[in-house]
This record gives sequence, C-alpha cells and structure tokens, in this order.
Amino acid sequence: MDIKEIRENARERMKGFCRICRICDGTACAGEVPGMGGVGTGSSFKANVESLSRIKLNLRTIHNATDPDISCEFFGYKLSMPIFAAPVTGMSYNCGGYLTEEEYGKIVASACKDLNTVYMNGDGGNPVFYKAGLNAIKETGVLGIPIVKPRENSEIITRIKWAEEANCIAAGVDVDGAGLVTMSLMGQKVSPKTVEELKEVVNSIKLPFILKGIMTVDEAEKAVEIGAKAIVVSNHGGRILDSTRGVADVLPDIVKAVKGKITILADGGIRSGIDVLKLLALGADAVLIARPVIIGAIGGGVDGVKTVMKKMADELYQAMILTGCRNIKEIDDRIIYRD
Repeated sequence: MDIKEIRENARERMKGFCRICRICDGTACAGEVPGMGGVGTGSSFKANVESLSRIKLNLRTIHNATDPDISCEFFGYKLSMPIFAAPVTGMSYNCGGYLTEEEYGKIVASACKDLNTVYMNGDGGNPVFYKAGLNAIKETGVLGIPIVKPRENSEIITRIKWAEEANCIAAGVDVDGAGLVTMSLMGQKVSPKTVEELKEVVNSIKLPFILKGIMTVDEAEKAVEIGAKAIVVSNHGGRILDSTRGVADVLPDIVKAVKGKITILADGGIRSGIDVLKLLALGADAVLIARPVIIGAIGGGVDGVKTVMKKMADELYQAMILTGCRNIKEIDDRIIYRD
C-alpha cells in the first residue's frame, strides 16, 4: 500500500470524525472531543505541532554517517526503531467505528510485532477497551505495555496484575487522564494521584512502571521519587486541558532535570521521521505516535500501520544521514539550530 491510498481510505471511513487534513495540526478539528480533535480551542493540540515546527536542524554532510543504525534499546529489549504505537481507545466515539476495539488492537499489535517495536494499549470507559488490548498482546506476542487510567488504586493494581499474566514488558498509568471528558461521560471515576498512591502502585506490582502525562520538571522528579522506570512527556494529545505548552517546549527542561535517572519518552504532534529526530535531539529516548497509526490502521489494516511506521523510520534514517548521526545515541542537541 502507499500513503495516498491509506489516507484516501481513512478519509472515507472516518467521515464526520477526522478529515485527514493535509497538515494535521488540530485546526479543523478544534474542540472535537469526543472525536479526533483537541479540547476547547484546540490550542494544546496545535502547540504540540507548532513547538516541533519551530525547531530547525543543522544540515551536515561532511562525515561518515553513511548507513545510520536506527535501532534502540528499551528496558533491555533491542528494537528496530525508537518509534512506538501510543495507547489508543474509543474507536466508536473518537474514530467513527469502522474498526472495533478488538480489531484495532489486533491490527496495531500485529504490525508492531512484525516491525519489532512496542505496542501500547489503552484503557477507557468501557472495560472491553483495556481487555481488547491485552488480548491483542497475548495473541500476537508483541512487546506490549498497557496504560491504565488513573482509577482507584485497587483497580489500577488489578489491571496491572492482568498485564503481568499477559506477559507484558511494562505497565503504566496516564495520570493526565484525570480530566478526560470521555471517562466522565461514561461514568468512570478518575482523579489525580498523590505521590503516596503512586508509590503504593509501584510497590504492588512486578512490572516496570511508566507514568504518562508528565509536563513539568517537578512532576518528572516525582516520577523518579516514586520509583517509575519511565515517563512519557505528553499533554494527552491536547485532549484534556486547553492552553498547555507543546511537548517539544517542555521537554528540554525535563531532560535537564531527570535524564539518566529515568527513561524519557515523548508524544504529541509527531507527523514524520524528522519530528522523531527533533524529539530525540531534545533528549527523548523514544517517541509514541497515535493519530498516524490510527489513520494507518483504519486506512489499510496491518499493512497500513506498517507502511506509516516504516515511512517514519525511513525519514528518520535519511535525516540522520543529513545531520551526521551514525546511531540513536549520537542524536543530540548539536543538530538543532539555535539563533
């Protein structure tokens, strides 16, 4: 399949939910939550895209980075790329219902298994959502990581125990989901978590713990304090709080504070391999992508997701050649232009 065909299919199958804009920047879908847009004015969604677009790169071609290695390590696993599938749920009310939760999970997990990268499954107002992702992990054998909403601690721990039984490689909580509109609409209680509550979760599970939804230095430091093994710098795709900063704007300060103490992932506004390169240069260890994967899955199934992710990987490879980076570890802020 090619990207054009995938996008055309997805545009037809997501009518009324996503326009598959040529530039996916949150302008046309502002306020469409539930749906594919950003909350309120859409400014947080837009900020993710804009913060990445403001970053300019230094072009360098006098070097020996002729065949870059884009593989990376994550929690002891050797992966083909530093690009993971982000946790996604709500096929019916966010994406138009062309795929069921089970179909979406199986498609994305299968693609990630074939590509040797990480699949994260989400949680939501319907218990079917979380279990569909876990079943996809069990059936495909993908390197899977479930992300649970910030429910009552007993419910979080129970869901992570299910993840342990499914042979997941880690598990986490998207703490920014505390304000998620769709959870409230479906009668599901979520709330902010205290340091003590999060420590209880960490001490009650065997898997490495990830906190998703970190946007400030102080909360990154709290993640280290509670014993989390990774954070995801994320504003939930701009879908929970209007007027936040973009991920690329907050990432450098977080990296300065906790790099080396915890694994740092990032998501939000990533549309190309060059965007991946930029976040890695700012200090992320790997990135998560959601909207491009959704379009790939709905527009082309397993092949669609693989096509989208491989395109990003190829763009990252080419950009590493043109910025003089032989491997992922060599990507740093020297490739970023600063005036």
